[in-house]
Amino acid sequence: MARFGRRQRILIIVLISFSLIALGAVFFPISMPHFQLAPEKPWHDLPITNTMIAAWLTIIVIGILSYFATRKMKLVPRGLQNIMEVVLEALIGFVESIAGKDNGRKFFPIVATIFIFVIANAWLALFPGFMSIGIWETEIVHGVEETVLVPFFRGANTDVNFPLALALVSFIFVEFWGFKAHGFTSYMGKFINFRQYFGGWGKLLRGQVGSGMGMLFTGIIDIFVGFVELLSELIRIVSFTFRLFGNMTAGEILVFSMMFLIPWVAAVPFMGLELFIGFVQALIFCGLTVVFLVMAVAPHEEH
Repeated sequence: MARFGRRQRILIIVLISFSLIALGAVFFPISMPHFQLAPEKPWHDLPITNTMIAAWLTIIVIGILSYFATRKMKLVPRGLQNIMEVVLEALIGFVESIAGKDNGRKFFPIVATIFIFVIANAWLALFPGFMSIGIWETEIVHGVEETVLVPFFRGANTDVNFPLALALVSFIFVEFWGFKAHGFTSYMGKFINFRQYFGGWGKLLRGQVGSGMGMLFTGIIDIFVGFVELLSELIRIVSFTFRLFGNMTAGEILVFSMMFLIPWVAAVPFMGLELFIGFVQALIFCGLTVVFLVMAVAPHEEH
């Protein structure tokens, strides 16, 4: 291969890939990869899906890396400790740039946890073994009997339940800090505000028609704005969930299909793209969480 140029080597690898695909189709007649939105159960007798196994594996990997990074901490960090400190310092700088120093320190634990968990799930799903090691089963697909692979590992981000769980965690913490910063009555006031409305009726009953009608009209606007605020809080859960789920699922289907078509070459740039998309999605998820946390604790006049 040394006497061939770069283009010739790439062409040879592509030709070998297509040749192996042709040979595999002859000796191992397997249909196009089967992908479904719902997570699969490798063992039907156990209520455990392949995305749950992947999430557990992510927790184990993060735990092992954290252990070795902090096992022998030094004043001048080196190796894994240095990498971990760089990541955490970049994260806390990002959070403080949005929320300020005081609030940034408060919000950092939940935001960092979300970022690390999402990006670890996304990047771990690109390792060999995900979506490629499992149990072969015969299923009826569109009325045709096909042999499909039920993988042991599938990216947790591609299971809608996992992004939904993260979205609910983000929502709960946003509301928690909102109640803690303003108190229950004051914070709920931005969602349920009938003060001007009932005040307007009171003035109308006292014969103050002009000011009463003005307060009544303003009260109706306040009620509508509060309803919109409440709706926007709830819609965040849906937008958080399907943004992460949609991007990760589409990327996994793309990489999986390209690995089946041209396993050696064509999938490489798409896997690099998935590394970038995983980072961007984790950054967007934690960044929006920080923004909503800042909005929750800000005075209502500023909000």
